Amino acid sequence: MSPITHALLGWLVASGSPALSRRERGLITFAGVAPDLDGLGAIPQWLTACSRHPVYWGSDFHHVLGHNLAFAVAVSLVVWTLAARRRDLAAALAFASFQLHIVCDLAGSRGGDGYPWPIDYLYPFTDGAMLTWSGQWALDAWPNFAIIATALGGCLWIAWRRGDSPVELVSARANQALVETLRARFPRAQAASGSS
Repeated sequence: MSPITHALLGWLVASGSPALSRRERGLITFAGVAPDLDGLGAIPQWLTACSRHPVYWGSDFHHVLGHNLAFAVAVSLVVWTLAARRRDLAAALAFASFQLHIVCDLAGSRGGDGYPWPIDYLYPFTDGAMLTWSGQWALDAWPNFAIIATALGGCLWIAWRRGDSPVELVSARANQALVETLRARFPRAQAASGSS
């Protein structure tokens, strides 16, 4: 799945507890995207593709270095260290957000060539413990679009309802503008109490 989908899903996991700060929600969202840091190897691979000595870091390391239990624990410990108020909760939700990324990749990351991306979940402790699913759908298949549409809808609903959105991770003012726009377009029902 795309990093945007993983970010939206990570933010939704973080939004499961209104007690978390904006910073903690950001850390949990990052944990949902963090496995794809191993995909950055695609940049040098692309840059050296026509050279005499190409590197294959994208092909060799994506779904290996970042998509495993050891990295999940490391990311969760970083979140625990950087969280301000609710460290244990933030770390637990970061771990859950990370695992959701793995499940989503197992479900919908098959390449255009039909190759199902396996995940070496126990790397570096053991080789060959690959996770894969025979029903894995392609990156551009309709279920991925349905998932991102549903995640976006959930984020917009939370923004309308609670006043928080993934936009808060970039700008508090832009988040407020989005919330005000949503509430102006879809007014919230007035409380029935006090009116007879």
